[in-house]
Amino acid sequence: MRVVIAGSSGLIGTALVAHLREAGHDVLRLVRRSPAAPDERGWDPPAGRVEDGTFDGVDAVINLNGVGIADRPWSGARKQLVRDSRNVPTEVLAAAVADHRVPAFLSGSAVGYYGDTGGRAVDESGPAGRGFLADVCRDWEAATQKAHDAGARVVLLRTGLVLSPAGGLLGKLRPLFSLFLGGRLGSGQQYMPWISLDDEVGAIRFALENREVTGPVNLTGPTPVTNADFTKALAAAVGRPTSIPVPAFAIRTALGSMGEEVLLHGQRAVPAKLQAAGYQFRHHALGEALSAAVDR
Repeated sequence: MRVVIAGSSGLIGTALVAHLREAGHDVLRLVRRSPAAPDERGWDPPAGRVEDGTFDGVDAVINLNGVGIADRPWSGARKQLVRDSRNVPTEVLAAAVADHRVPAFLSGSAVGYYGDTGGRAVDESGPAGRGFLADVCRDWEAATQKAHDAGARVVLLRTGLVLSPAGGLLGKLRPLFSLFLGGRLGSGQQYMPWISLDDEVGAIRFALENREVTGPVNLTGPTPVTNADFTKALAAAVGRPTSIPVPAFAIRTALGSMGEEVLLHGQRAVPAKLQAAGYQFRHHALGEALSAAVDR
């Protein structure tokens, strides 16, 4: 298949490009500078421009745009950037998919869509939750509407917490645990819907290649765990003991609403659609996923 990927330089995008090419797909990468390689095509999302010919003969577009959710405190300006960095590129790509009759559009989202679910398991039929992240995900997904209206197969990639040796969540946590500073957060009962990077890109490829997969799809491992269990498993993987828990009030005081939603809330999201469609997870249990990421 000939596939256009936006957001190809990020943690997931970089791995996905390599994975799809290894599988024999022809991948074009959208870049926001002058193209410098044969596989690059230029675009300017705020201006709504994409290089002519980019979508000629394309079978699918994969959209992975968006600045990091927890990279900086949530000022008003940062919140707007979080929204705009997702909604604007998605709207541009959805319009292009519609105009050029591209058959499939796989667009990023997150399990934050469900809000804080407590101990209740949620699959793709679950309703949108409350909070900033739930609002962001709902609008992000709505930005694909033009592609849907044009008859494209739209897949909404509701991604969980990706475990990778190259950065992401483990890039932030592993140094703390190595310094004996890793402890559970708040009560530790909030769920962490993890997924290994191998399964993240594997599941995206599966959704790309299987036409029966459509609509929202939870990209999470089959066994979500609480923060307390995640903390114990990561400590074991890096050979360090768990440390003193971080009180919820300290997280709220230091990080405000970002700390509340990102660290103290959680989603017990399960990958019902992937499992029903026959996707075979490489990593079923958290311990094996962490070992694979830490040992690399």
